Amino acid sequence: MRSPLISLTLALTLSLPLAAQARRRATTAPVPFPGCSVVNGTPAVTFTRDEGRTLAPVAQALTGVGYTYGLAALDTPGTMLSWHKATLSISHDYGCSWQPVGDWQTDFPPTITAARGGRAFAWSDNREFILRYDSRGAVVLKAPAVIVGLGTDRTSGDHVRAGDTNGGLWDSVDGGDSWSLINSLPRLDSSFVYRFSFDPSNIDHIVAGRLADGSYVTFDGGRHWERSSLDKNFNVMNFAMSPVDPNVVWAMAVDLRTSVHAMHRSIDGGRTFTQVVAEGGDVFIQNGPVMAAHPTDADVLYYTHGVSFPEPTVDLYRVEANGTVTHTTNRFSGFNAIVFSPQDPTVMYLGLETVKGQS
Repeated sequence: MRSPLISLTLALTLSLPLAAQARRRATTAPVPFPGCSVVNGTPAVTFTRDEGRTLAPVAQALTGVGYTYGLAALDTPGTMLSWHKATLSISHDYGCSWQPVGDWQTDFPPTITAARGGRAFAWSDNREFILRYDSRGAVVLKAPAVIVGLGTDRTSGDHVRAGDTNGGLWDSVDGGDSWSLINSLPRLDSSFVYRFSFDPSNIDHIVAGRLADGSYVTFDGGRHWERSSLDKNFNVMNFAMSPVDPNVVWAMAVDLRTSVHAMHRSIDGGRTFTQVVAEGGDVFIQNGPVMAAHPTDADVLYYTHGVSFPEPTVDLYRVEANGTVTHTTNRFSGFNAIVFSPQDPTVMYLGLETVKGQS
C-alpha cells in the first residue's frame, strides 16, 4: 500500500509537466496577422480579416476631402505603399504603421500597381501622370499618353505597359523611362476607352472596355484584338482578372438598351461573358466601381459601392459565380482600393475615402 506522502509526491510530479505544457500553450498562442490592433501614420488605410464585417481602427482621423485609390502590397515582405490626398506613404510592417515618402500634386488621386523587385508605379486615371517608386526613391516620369490602365510583368520590374483613353497600348522595357506604341484598338467614331486591365500572371493577356463598343481581349500583347460577347450594346467600364485562373475575367457593364448595371463573368479569358448579377433590391452597382478578384478562389469577386450623403455609407459586396451576393456596410464615404495580403490572403486592406470628414 502506498503511503499518503508517496501518493502526493507522484501527483505533484505528474502535474508539473502538464502545467508547463499549459503555460507553453498559453504563451505561444498565434498572434493575428498583421501584428497590430490599430493602424498608425495615415488615416487612409485599414484592414479586415472577415470581409469587412469588422475593420481595424485607425489612429488618425480622416478630414476634408480625400481619396485612396493608391494602395499596393509590394513583393518585398512587409512593404506596402498608399497614396492619400497628395501624400505617398510607405509601410514596412504589413500596413500597421506608415511614414510619408513625399508629396506630389496631381489632378486625380493615383492608383498604385506593384512590380517585381520592390518596385511600383503610381498613375492617375484619365491623366498624364506616372511615378515610379523603388529602392532609389520616387521619381515622376513622362507619361506616354492619358492613362486608363497599367500592367507590370511578373518576370521583370523594368517591363511595364499602359493603355490610353484613345485605345493605344504602350510598352516600356526600361521601367517607364521611355515608351513605344504597340498597337491600338480598332478605330471607331467614338473611341473613348474606360479601362485597360492586365492579367497579373501574363502581361500579354489584356482586356479593354469602352464607350458604346463593349470589350476587347488580346492574348499576344495587343498585336491582335478580339471583340468579346459584350458588344456595342454595352458600356464596359471596369474589370477584375483572377490571379489564380487566367481564364476568369469579371466585367462591370451597362446595357445601353435597358440602362441596367451588372457584373459579368468570363471563363475563356474575356472572349465570352455571362451576366452573374444585376442591380436591384439591395444590390447597388455604380459606374466603374472598385473591383477585386478573390486571391485564391476564382469564383468570387469583391466590389464596393459608397455614398456620401445624407450620411457616409459604403458597402463591400461579395459576388459568387453562382449569383449569390452578400455585403457588409461601414460608415465611410467609400473604399477606393481593395488589396489582399500576399502573406495571408484572408487579410484585406482597404483604401478609405472621405468627402465630409470622419472620425
